[in-house]
Amino acid sequence: MKEMPHHTQAGSIREDGRYPIDLTGPHSHTLVIKPGVGSLSIGPSQSDTKVDLHVDPYTPINWNVFDSFATPAGSPWPRFLYYKGSDTGFFDWAKERPIEEMSWVPILPEDIVVDASQSKLYGLSISLDKLESRLHLKLPKSQVSEYFRLSVDGDLERFSVDGDMPSSLTLKPRTSRRKNDNPFLLPDLGELHQVTNLTLQNEPLAQPISLECLTRFQNITSLSLWGNFCDLELLARQTQLTNLELRFMPDLSDLPSLAVWPLLDRFIAYNVEEITGKRLRQQMKSRANTRPWTSYASVSQLRKPEWWTKEFGRPFSSWPKRLAKLANEAYDAAQAALAQARSLADAEAAITAFTVRFNNLKGIETIEREDLGEAVWQLSQSDHLIGQAIAEEMAQRWFDAARDY
Repeated sequence: MKEMPHHTQAGSIREDGRYPIDLTGPHSHTLVIKPGVGSLSIGPSQSDTKVDLHVDPYTPINWNVFDSFATPAGSPWPRFLYYKGSDTGFFDWAKERPIEEMSWVPILPEDIVVDASQSKLYGLSISLDKLESRLHLKLPKSQVSEYFRLSVDGDLERFSVDGDMPSSLTLKPRTSRRKNDNPFLLPDLGELHQVTNLTLQNEPLAQPISLECLTRFQNITSLSLWGNFCDLELLARQTQLTNLELRFMPDLSDLPSLAVWPLLDRFIAYNVEEITGKRLRQQMKSRANTRPWTSYASVSQLRKPEWWTKEFGRPFSSWPKRLAKLANEAYDAAQAALAQARSLADAEAAITAFTVRFNNLKGIETIEREDLGEAVWQLSQSDHLIGQAIAEEMAQRWFDAARDY
């Protein structure tokens, strides 16, 4: 094992290898640097995602241990950091040592105000899914971090900011998985409504996000939408847009004509529903006749309705390939059995058979269990010959009675 020199200049270690580091105490961890890897993850051992260095979420971290490391080209290493825990010391560390990309999953026992105003951060992603407290962030000053990108996902109501606006803002609120649920309304985000570059993200077949929220964003010139949205006609009010991007959108039927954005010089529609996509291609060409696209314009990957169901309809898309294959096979078998079901007893047998197939499988944790519960709901809504609906509560009871996970 390579011992780390005691008096190293910043960034003097550039070779791959194993290094003892004082992350939470003397020689508390061994850092393994592999060729070409610029990222590092730190978090609890029982984390949902695999992490490189295990640290209890409430243990303070000595971020300065990384000052000794650099990439072969001489820039600070690691370039990309993922951290799940309560230590906010990396914001102070970043006053001296820039962080290219920080992904933080805060675990906070109480409400907190974090001052990042002097932090040299280029990209900060905050995931608020596990957060039960409130987080207030003082944003980096523009003269300290000229191009600062902020991304926030999860429970947005627990988040607020003040300070200079980020150069771009990405929001991915926690929506339900049911596209028939009432539209999701974005909470009041206070000062963040002043941003000029906004991305809103959602899953393609999730509960739709209402674009009514855009009335609060008076300054946006660049807007990017991913996934399922409704009230698209309200985009007609955003006449100041110079850039509009639409990706993985299964329903664009209420989208206004491109002519409503006189300043638009960049437009992308990628993986969108076919009918409106064809209309957009025509509008794009006719606009080019009167005023050429100065930047970029493209409409590509037009999709038929069945494509969405096949690609995004089942809740196994994020599973490892081997598990996803098994889950899809089990789902196909259950769907086929339900199509023949003539009684609730037949339906219960089909759903029970689906459920028990996962009882002896490794890797079924909380997230997978929730996915399987969602699959059971979908199966209960599929075609059958029973002559009455299968209630969600009933299908859930069958699922709970048969599972060991």
